[in-house]
Amino acid sequence: MEDFVLSYVVTGLAFWSTAFLVMRALMPKRSYEFCNRAVSTMHAVAAVCMACLSVQEWSCPVCPLNAPSSPRQMKSLAVTLSYMIYDAACCHLNGDVRLDNTVHHLVSIVGIGAGLAYQRCGTEMMACMFITEISSPLLHLREMLKELGVKDTDLNLLVDILFAATFSVGRMVGGPYLTYVTLTTDYPILIKAMAAGLQLVSAYWFLRILRMVRYKLGKKRPAAAAATKLNAK
Repeated sequence: MEDFVLSYVVTGLAFWSTAFLVMRALMPKRSYEFCNRAVSTMHAVAAVCMACLSVQEWSCPVCPLNAPSSPRQMKSLAVTLSYMIYDAACCHLNGDVRLDNTVHHLVSIVGIGAGLAYQRCGTEMMACMFITEISSPLLHLREMLKELGVKDTDLNLLVDILFAATFSVGRMVGGPYLTYVTLTTDYPILIKAMAAGLQLVSAYWFLRILRMVRYKLGKKRPAAAAATKLNAK
Protein backbone atom coordinates (compact mmCIF):
# COMPACT_ATOMS: atom_id res chain seq x y z
CA MET A 1 0.00 0.00 0.00
CA GLU A 2 1.28 3.45 -0.92
CA ASP A 3 2.47 5.66 1.95
CA PHE A 4 0.09 8.48 1.00
CA VAL A 5 -2.93 6.22 1.58
CA LEU A 6 -2.40 6.08 5.35
CA SER A 7 -1.84 9.84 5.38
CA TYR A 8 -5.15 10.41 3.55
CA VAL A 9 -7.02 8.08 5.91
CA VAL A 10 -5.67 9.78 9.04
CA THR A 11 -6.25 13.26 7.63
CA GLY A 12 -9.73 12.25 6.51
CA LEU A 13 -10.61 10.94 9.97
CA ALA A 14 -9.52 14.24 11.48
CA PHE A 15 -11.51 16.19 8.87
CA TRP A 16 -14.81 14.29 9.27
CA SER A 17 -14.54 14.35 13.06
CA THR A 18 -13.85 18.09 13.04
CA ALA A 19 -16.72 18.68 10.61
CA PHE A 20 -19.07 16.86 12.98
CA LEU A 21 -17.92 18.94 15.97
CA VAL A 22 -18.40 22.11 13.92
CA MET A 23 -21.94 21.03 13.01
CA ARG A 24 -22.70 20.38 16.67
CA ALA A 25 -21.41 23.83 17.56
CA LEU A 26 -23.31 25.58 14.76
CA MET A 27 -26.57 23.70 15.40
CA PRO A 28 -26.75 23.12 19.18
CA LYS A 29 -30.51 22.56 19.05
CA ARG A 30 -30.23 19.77 16.48
CA SER A 31 -29.77 16.15 17.41
CA TYR A 32 -26.59 14.11 17.28
CA GLU A 33 -27.99 12.17 14.32
CA PHE A 34 -28.95 15.34 12.45
CA CYS A 35 -25.39 16.66 12.66
CA ASN A 36 -23.94 13.31 11.60
CA ARG A 37 -26.28 13.21 8.61
CA ALA A 38 -25.10 16.69 7.61
CA VAL A 39 -21.51 15.38 7.56
CA SER A 40 -22.62 12.24 5.72
CA THR A 41 -24.26 14.41 3.06
CA MET A 42 -20.97 16.28 2.61
CA HIS A 43 -19.17 12.99 2.06
CA ALA A 44 -21.83 11.67 -0.35
CA VAL A 45 -21.55 14.76 -2.58
CA ALA A 46 -17.74 14.60 -2.44
CA ALA A 47 -17.74 10.85 -3.21
CA VAL A 48 -19.97 11.26 -6.27
CA CYS A 49 -17.77 14.10 -7.54
CA MET A 50 -14.57 12.09 -6.96
CA ALA A 51 -16.07 9.09 -8.74
CA CYS A 52 -16.99 11.22 -11.78
CA LEU A 53 -13.55 12.86 -11.87
CA SER A 54 -11.87 9.43 -11.83
CA VAL A 55 -13.56 8.26 -15.04
CA GLN A 56 -10.89 7.85 -17.71
CA GLU A 57 -13.21 7.48 -20.70
CA TRP A 58 -16.91 8.38 -20.53
CA SER A 59 -17.73 6.11 -23.48
CA CYS A 60 -16.87 3.26 -21.09
CA PRO A 61 -17.10 4.57 -17.48
CA VAL A 62 -16.11 1.22 -15.93
CA CYS A 63 -13.01 0.70 -18.09
CA PRO A 64 -10.39 -0.60 -17.64
CA LEU A 65 -11.49 -3.56 -15.51
CA ASN A 66 -9.19 -5.40 -13.10
CA ALA A 67 -6.44 -2.85 -13.73
CA PRO A 68 -3.95 -1.28 -11.31
CA SER A 69 -5.55 1.55 -9.35
CA SER A 70 -4.45 5.05 -10.31
CA PRO A 71 -3.15 7.44 -7.61
CA ARG A 72 -6.32 9.53 -7.96
CA GLN A 73 -8.51 6.47 -7.43
CA MET A 74 -6.52 5.39 -4.38
CA LYS A 75 -6.69 8.87 -2.84
CA SER A 76 -10.46 8.98 -3.40
CA LEU A 77 -10.92 5.53 -1.88
CA ALA A 78 -8.75 6.52 1.10
CA VAL A 79 -11.00 9.53 1.73
CA THR A 80 -14.08 7.32 1.66
CA LEU A 81 -12.40 4.73 3.87
CA SER A 82 -11.71 7.45 6.45
CA TYR A 83 -15.37 8.48 6.29
CA MET A 84 -16.62 4.90 6.76
CA ILE A 85 -14.40 4.49 9.84
CA TYR A 86 -15.63 7.84 11.20
CA ASP A 87 -19.29 6.98 10.53
CA ALA A 88 -18.99 3.52 12.10
CA ALA A 89 -17.52 5.08 15.25
CA CYS A 90 -20.08 7.90 15.24
CA CYS A 91 -23.01 5.47 14.96
CA HIS A 92 -21.55 3.28 17.71
CA LEU A 93 -21.16 6.25 20.07
CA ASN A 94 -24.79 7.17 19.38
CA GLY A 95 -25.95 3.64 20.19
CA ASP A 96 -26.91 2.88 16.57
CA VAL A 97 -25.66 -0.71 16.42
CA ARG A 98 -28.27 -2.22 14.09
CA LEU A 99 -27.12 -5.38 12.35
CA ASP A 100 -27.66 -4.10 8.79
CA ASN A 101 -25.78 -0.88 9.50
CA THR A 102 -22.92 -2.74 11.19
CA VAL A 103 -22.62 -5.19 8.28
CA HIS A 104 -22.66 -2.29 5.82
CA HIS A 105 -19.80 -0.55 7.61
CA LEU A 106 -17.80 -3.75 8.01
CA VAL A 107 -18.18 -4.78 4.36
CA SER A 108 -17.32 -1.28 3.13
CA ILE A 109 -14.25 -0.88 5.35
CA VAL A 110 -12.86 -4.36 4.59
CA GLY A 111 -13.66 -4.08 0.87
CA ILE A 112 -12.07 -0.66 0.39
CA GLY A 113 -9.12 -1.69 2.55
CA ALA A 114 -8.60 -4.79 0.41
CA GLY A 115 -8.72 -2.75 -2.79
CA LEU A 116 -6.16 -0.32 -1.42
CA ALA A 117 -3.93 -3.16 -0.23
CA TYR A 118 -4.03 -4.98 -3.58
CA GLN A 119 -3.84 -1.66 -5.49
CA ARG A 120 -6.25 -3.13 -8.03
CA CYS A 121 -9.87 -2.74 -9.11
CA GLY A 122 -9.82 1.04 -8.66
CA THR A 123 -12.23 1.56 -11.57
CA GLU A 124 -14.76 -0.92 -10.22
CA MET A 125 -14.53 0.48 -6.70
CA MET A 126 -15.03 4.04 -7.88
CA ALA A 127 -18.08 2.87 -9.85
CA CYS A 128 -19.33 1.17 -6.69
CA MET A 129 -18.76 4.38 -4.74
CA PHE A 130 -20.85 6.31 -7.26
CA ILE A 131 -23.66 3.73 -7.18
CA THR A 132 -23.82 3.56 -3.39
CA GLU A 133 -23.52 7.29 -2.70
CA ILE A 134 -25.70 8.79 -5.45
CA SER A 135 -28.84 8.21 -3.37
CA SER A 136 -27.29 9.12 -0.01
CA PRO A 137 -28.04 12.89 -0.06
CA LEU A 138 -31.74 12.13 -0.52
CA LEU A 139 -31.58 9.47 2.20
CA HIS A 140 -30.18 11.97 4.69
CA LEU A 141 -32.47 14.78 3.52
CA ARG A 142 -35.62 12.72 4.14
CA GLU A 143 -34.52 12.01 7.72
CA MET A 144 -33.40 15.59 8.37
CA LEU A 145 -36.74 16.93 7.10
CA LYS A 146 -38.50 14.91 9.79
CA GLU A 147 -36.51 16.67 12.51
CA LEU A 148 -37.23 20.02 10.86
CA GLY A 149 -40.94 19.29 11.20
CA VAL A 150 -41.54 18.62 7.50
CA LYS A 151 -43.20 15.23 7.91
CA ASP A 152 -46.21 13.75 6.11
CA THR A 153 -46.14 16.60 3.61
CA ASP A 154 -45.96 16.61 -0.18
CA LEU A 155 -42.31 17.70 0.02
CA ASN A 156 -41.45 14.80 2.31
CA LEU A 157 -43.28 12.37 0.01
CA LEU A 158 -41.46 13.77 -3.04
CA VAL A 159 -38.06 13.28 -1.36
CA ASP A 160 -39.07 9.74 -0.35
CA ILE A 161 -40.04 8.84 -3.92
CA LEU A 162 -36.91 10.42 -5.43
CA PHE A 163 -34.76 8.55 -2.91
CA ALA A 164 -36.52 5.25 -3.63
CA ALA A 165 -36.13 5.72 -7.40
CA THR A 166 -32.46 6.73 -7.20
CA PHE A 167 -31.61 3.92 -4.79
CA SER A 168 -33.47 1.34 -6.89
CA VAL A 169 -31.73 2.29 -10.13
CA GLY A 170 -28.29 2.55 -8.54
CA ARG A 171 -28.34 -0.42 -6.19
CA MET A 172 -30.64 -2.82 -8.08
CA VAL A 173 -29.59 -2.10 -11.69
CA GLY A 174 -26.02 -0.82 -11.56
CA GLY A 175 -25.20 -2.80 -8.41
CA PRO A 176 -26.03 -6.30 -9.71
CA TYR A 177 -24.15 -5.61 -12.95
CA LEU A 178 -21.05 -4.52 -11.05
CA THR A 179 -21.35 -7.49 -8.69
CA TYR A 180 -21.66 -9.87 -11.66
CA VAL A 181 -18.54 -8.39 -13.26
CA THR A 182 -16.66 -8.72 -9.99
CA LEU A 183 -17.71 -12.32 -9.36
CA THR A 184 -16.97 -13.52 -12.89
CA THR A 185 -13.56 -11.87 -13.25
CA ASP A 186 -10.22 -12.91 -11.78
CA TYR A 187 -10.36 -10.67 -8.70
CA PRO A 188 -8.99 -11.47 -5.23
CA ILE A 189 -11.50 -13.61 -3.30
CA LEU A 190 -11.82 -11.01 -0.54
CA ILE A 191 -12.97 -8.35 -3.00
CA LYS A 192 -15.48 -10.80 -4.51
CA ALA A 193 -16.85 -11.61 -1.06
CA MET A 194 -17.21 -7.95 -0.13
CA ALA A 195 -18.96 -7.16 -3.45
CA ALA A 196 -21.47 -9.96 -2.85
CA GLY A 197 -21.98 -8.87 0.76
CA LEU A 198 -22.65 -5.27 -0.21
CA GLN A 199 -25.17 -6.35 -2.83
CA LEU A 200 -27.01 -8.51 -0.28
CA VAL A 201 -27.23 -5.54 2.10
CA SER A 202 -28.51 -3.37 -0.78
CA ALA A 203 -31.18 -5.97 -1.63
CA TYR A 204 -32.32 -6.03 2.00
CA TRP A 205 -32.59 -2.24 2.10
CA PHE A 206 -34.37 -2.27 -1.27
CA LEU A 207 -37.13 -4.48 0.17
CA ARG A 208 -37.49 -2.16 3.16
CA ILE A 209 -37.71 0.86 0.85
CA LEU A 210 -40.46 -0.79 -1.19
CA ARG A 211 -42.46 -1.31 2.00
CA MET A 212 -41.86 2.32 3.00
CA VAL A 213 -43.08 3.67 -0.36
CA ARG A 214 -46.14 1.42 -0.32
CA TYR A 215 -46.95 2.59 3.21
CA LYS A 216 -46.51 6.28 2.33
CA LEU A 217 -48.65 6.01 -0.81
CA GLY A 218 -51.25 4.03 1.13
CA LYS A 219 -51.51 6.86 3.67
CA LYS A 220 -51.72 9.46 0.92
CA ARG A 221 -54.72 7.92 -0.88
CA PRO A 222 -57.20 8.09 2.04
CA ALA A 223 -56.09 11.67 2.81
CA ALA A 224 -56.59 12.69 -0.83
CA ALA A 225 -59.98 10.98 -0.95
CA ALA A 226 -61.08 12.74 2.26
CA ALA A 227 -59.96 16.12 0.87
CA THR A 228 -61.92 15.50 -2.34
CA LYS A 229 -65.11 14.70 -0.41
CA LEU A 230 -64.68 17.79 1.76
CA ASN A 231 -64.22 20.02 -1.29
CA ALA A 232 -67.30 18.44 -2.91
CA LYS A 233 -69.42 19.49 0.09
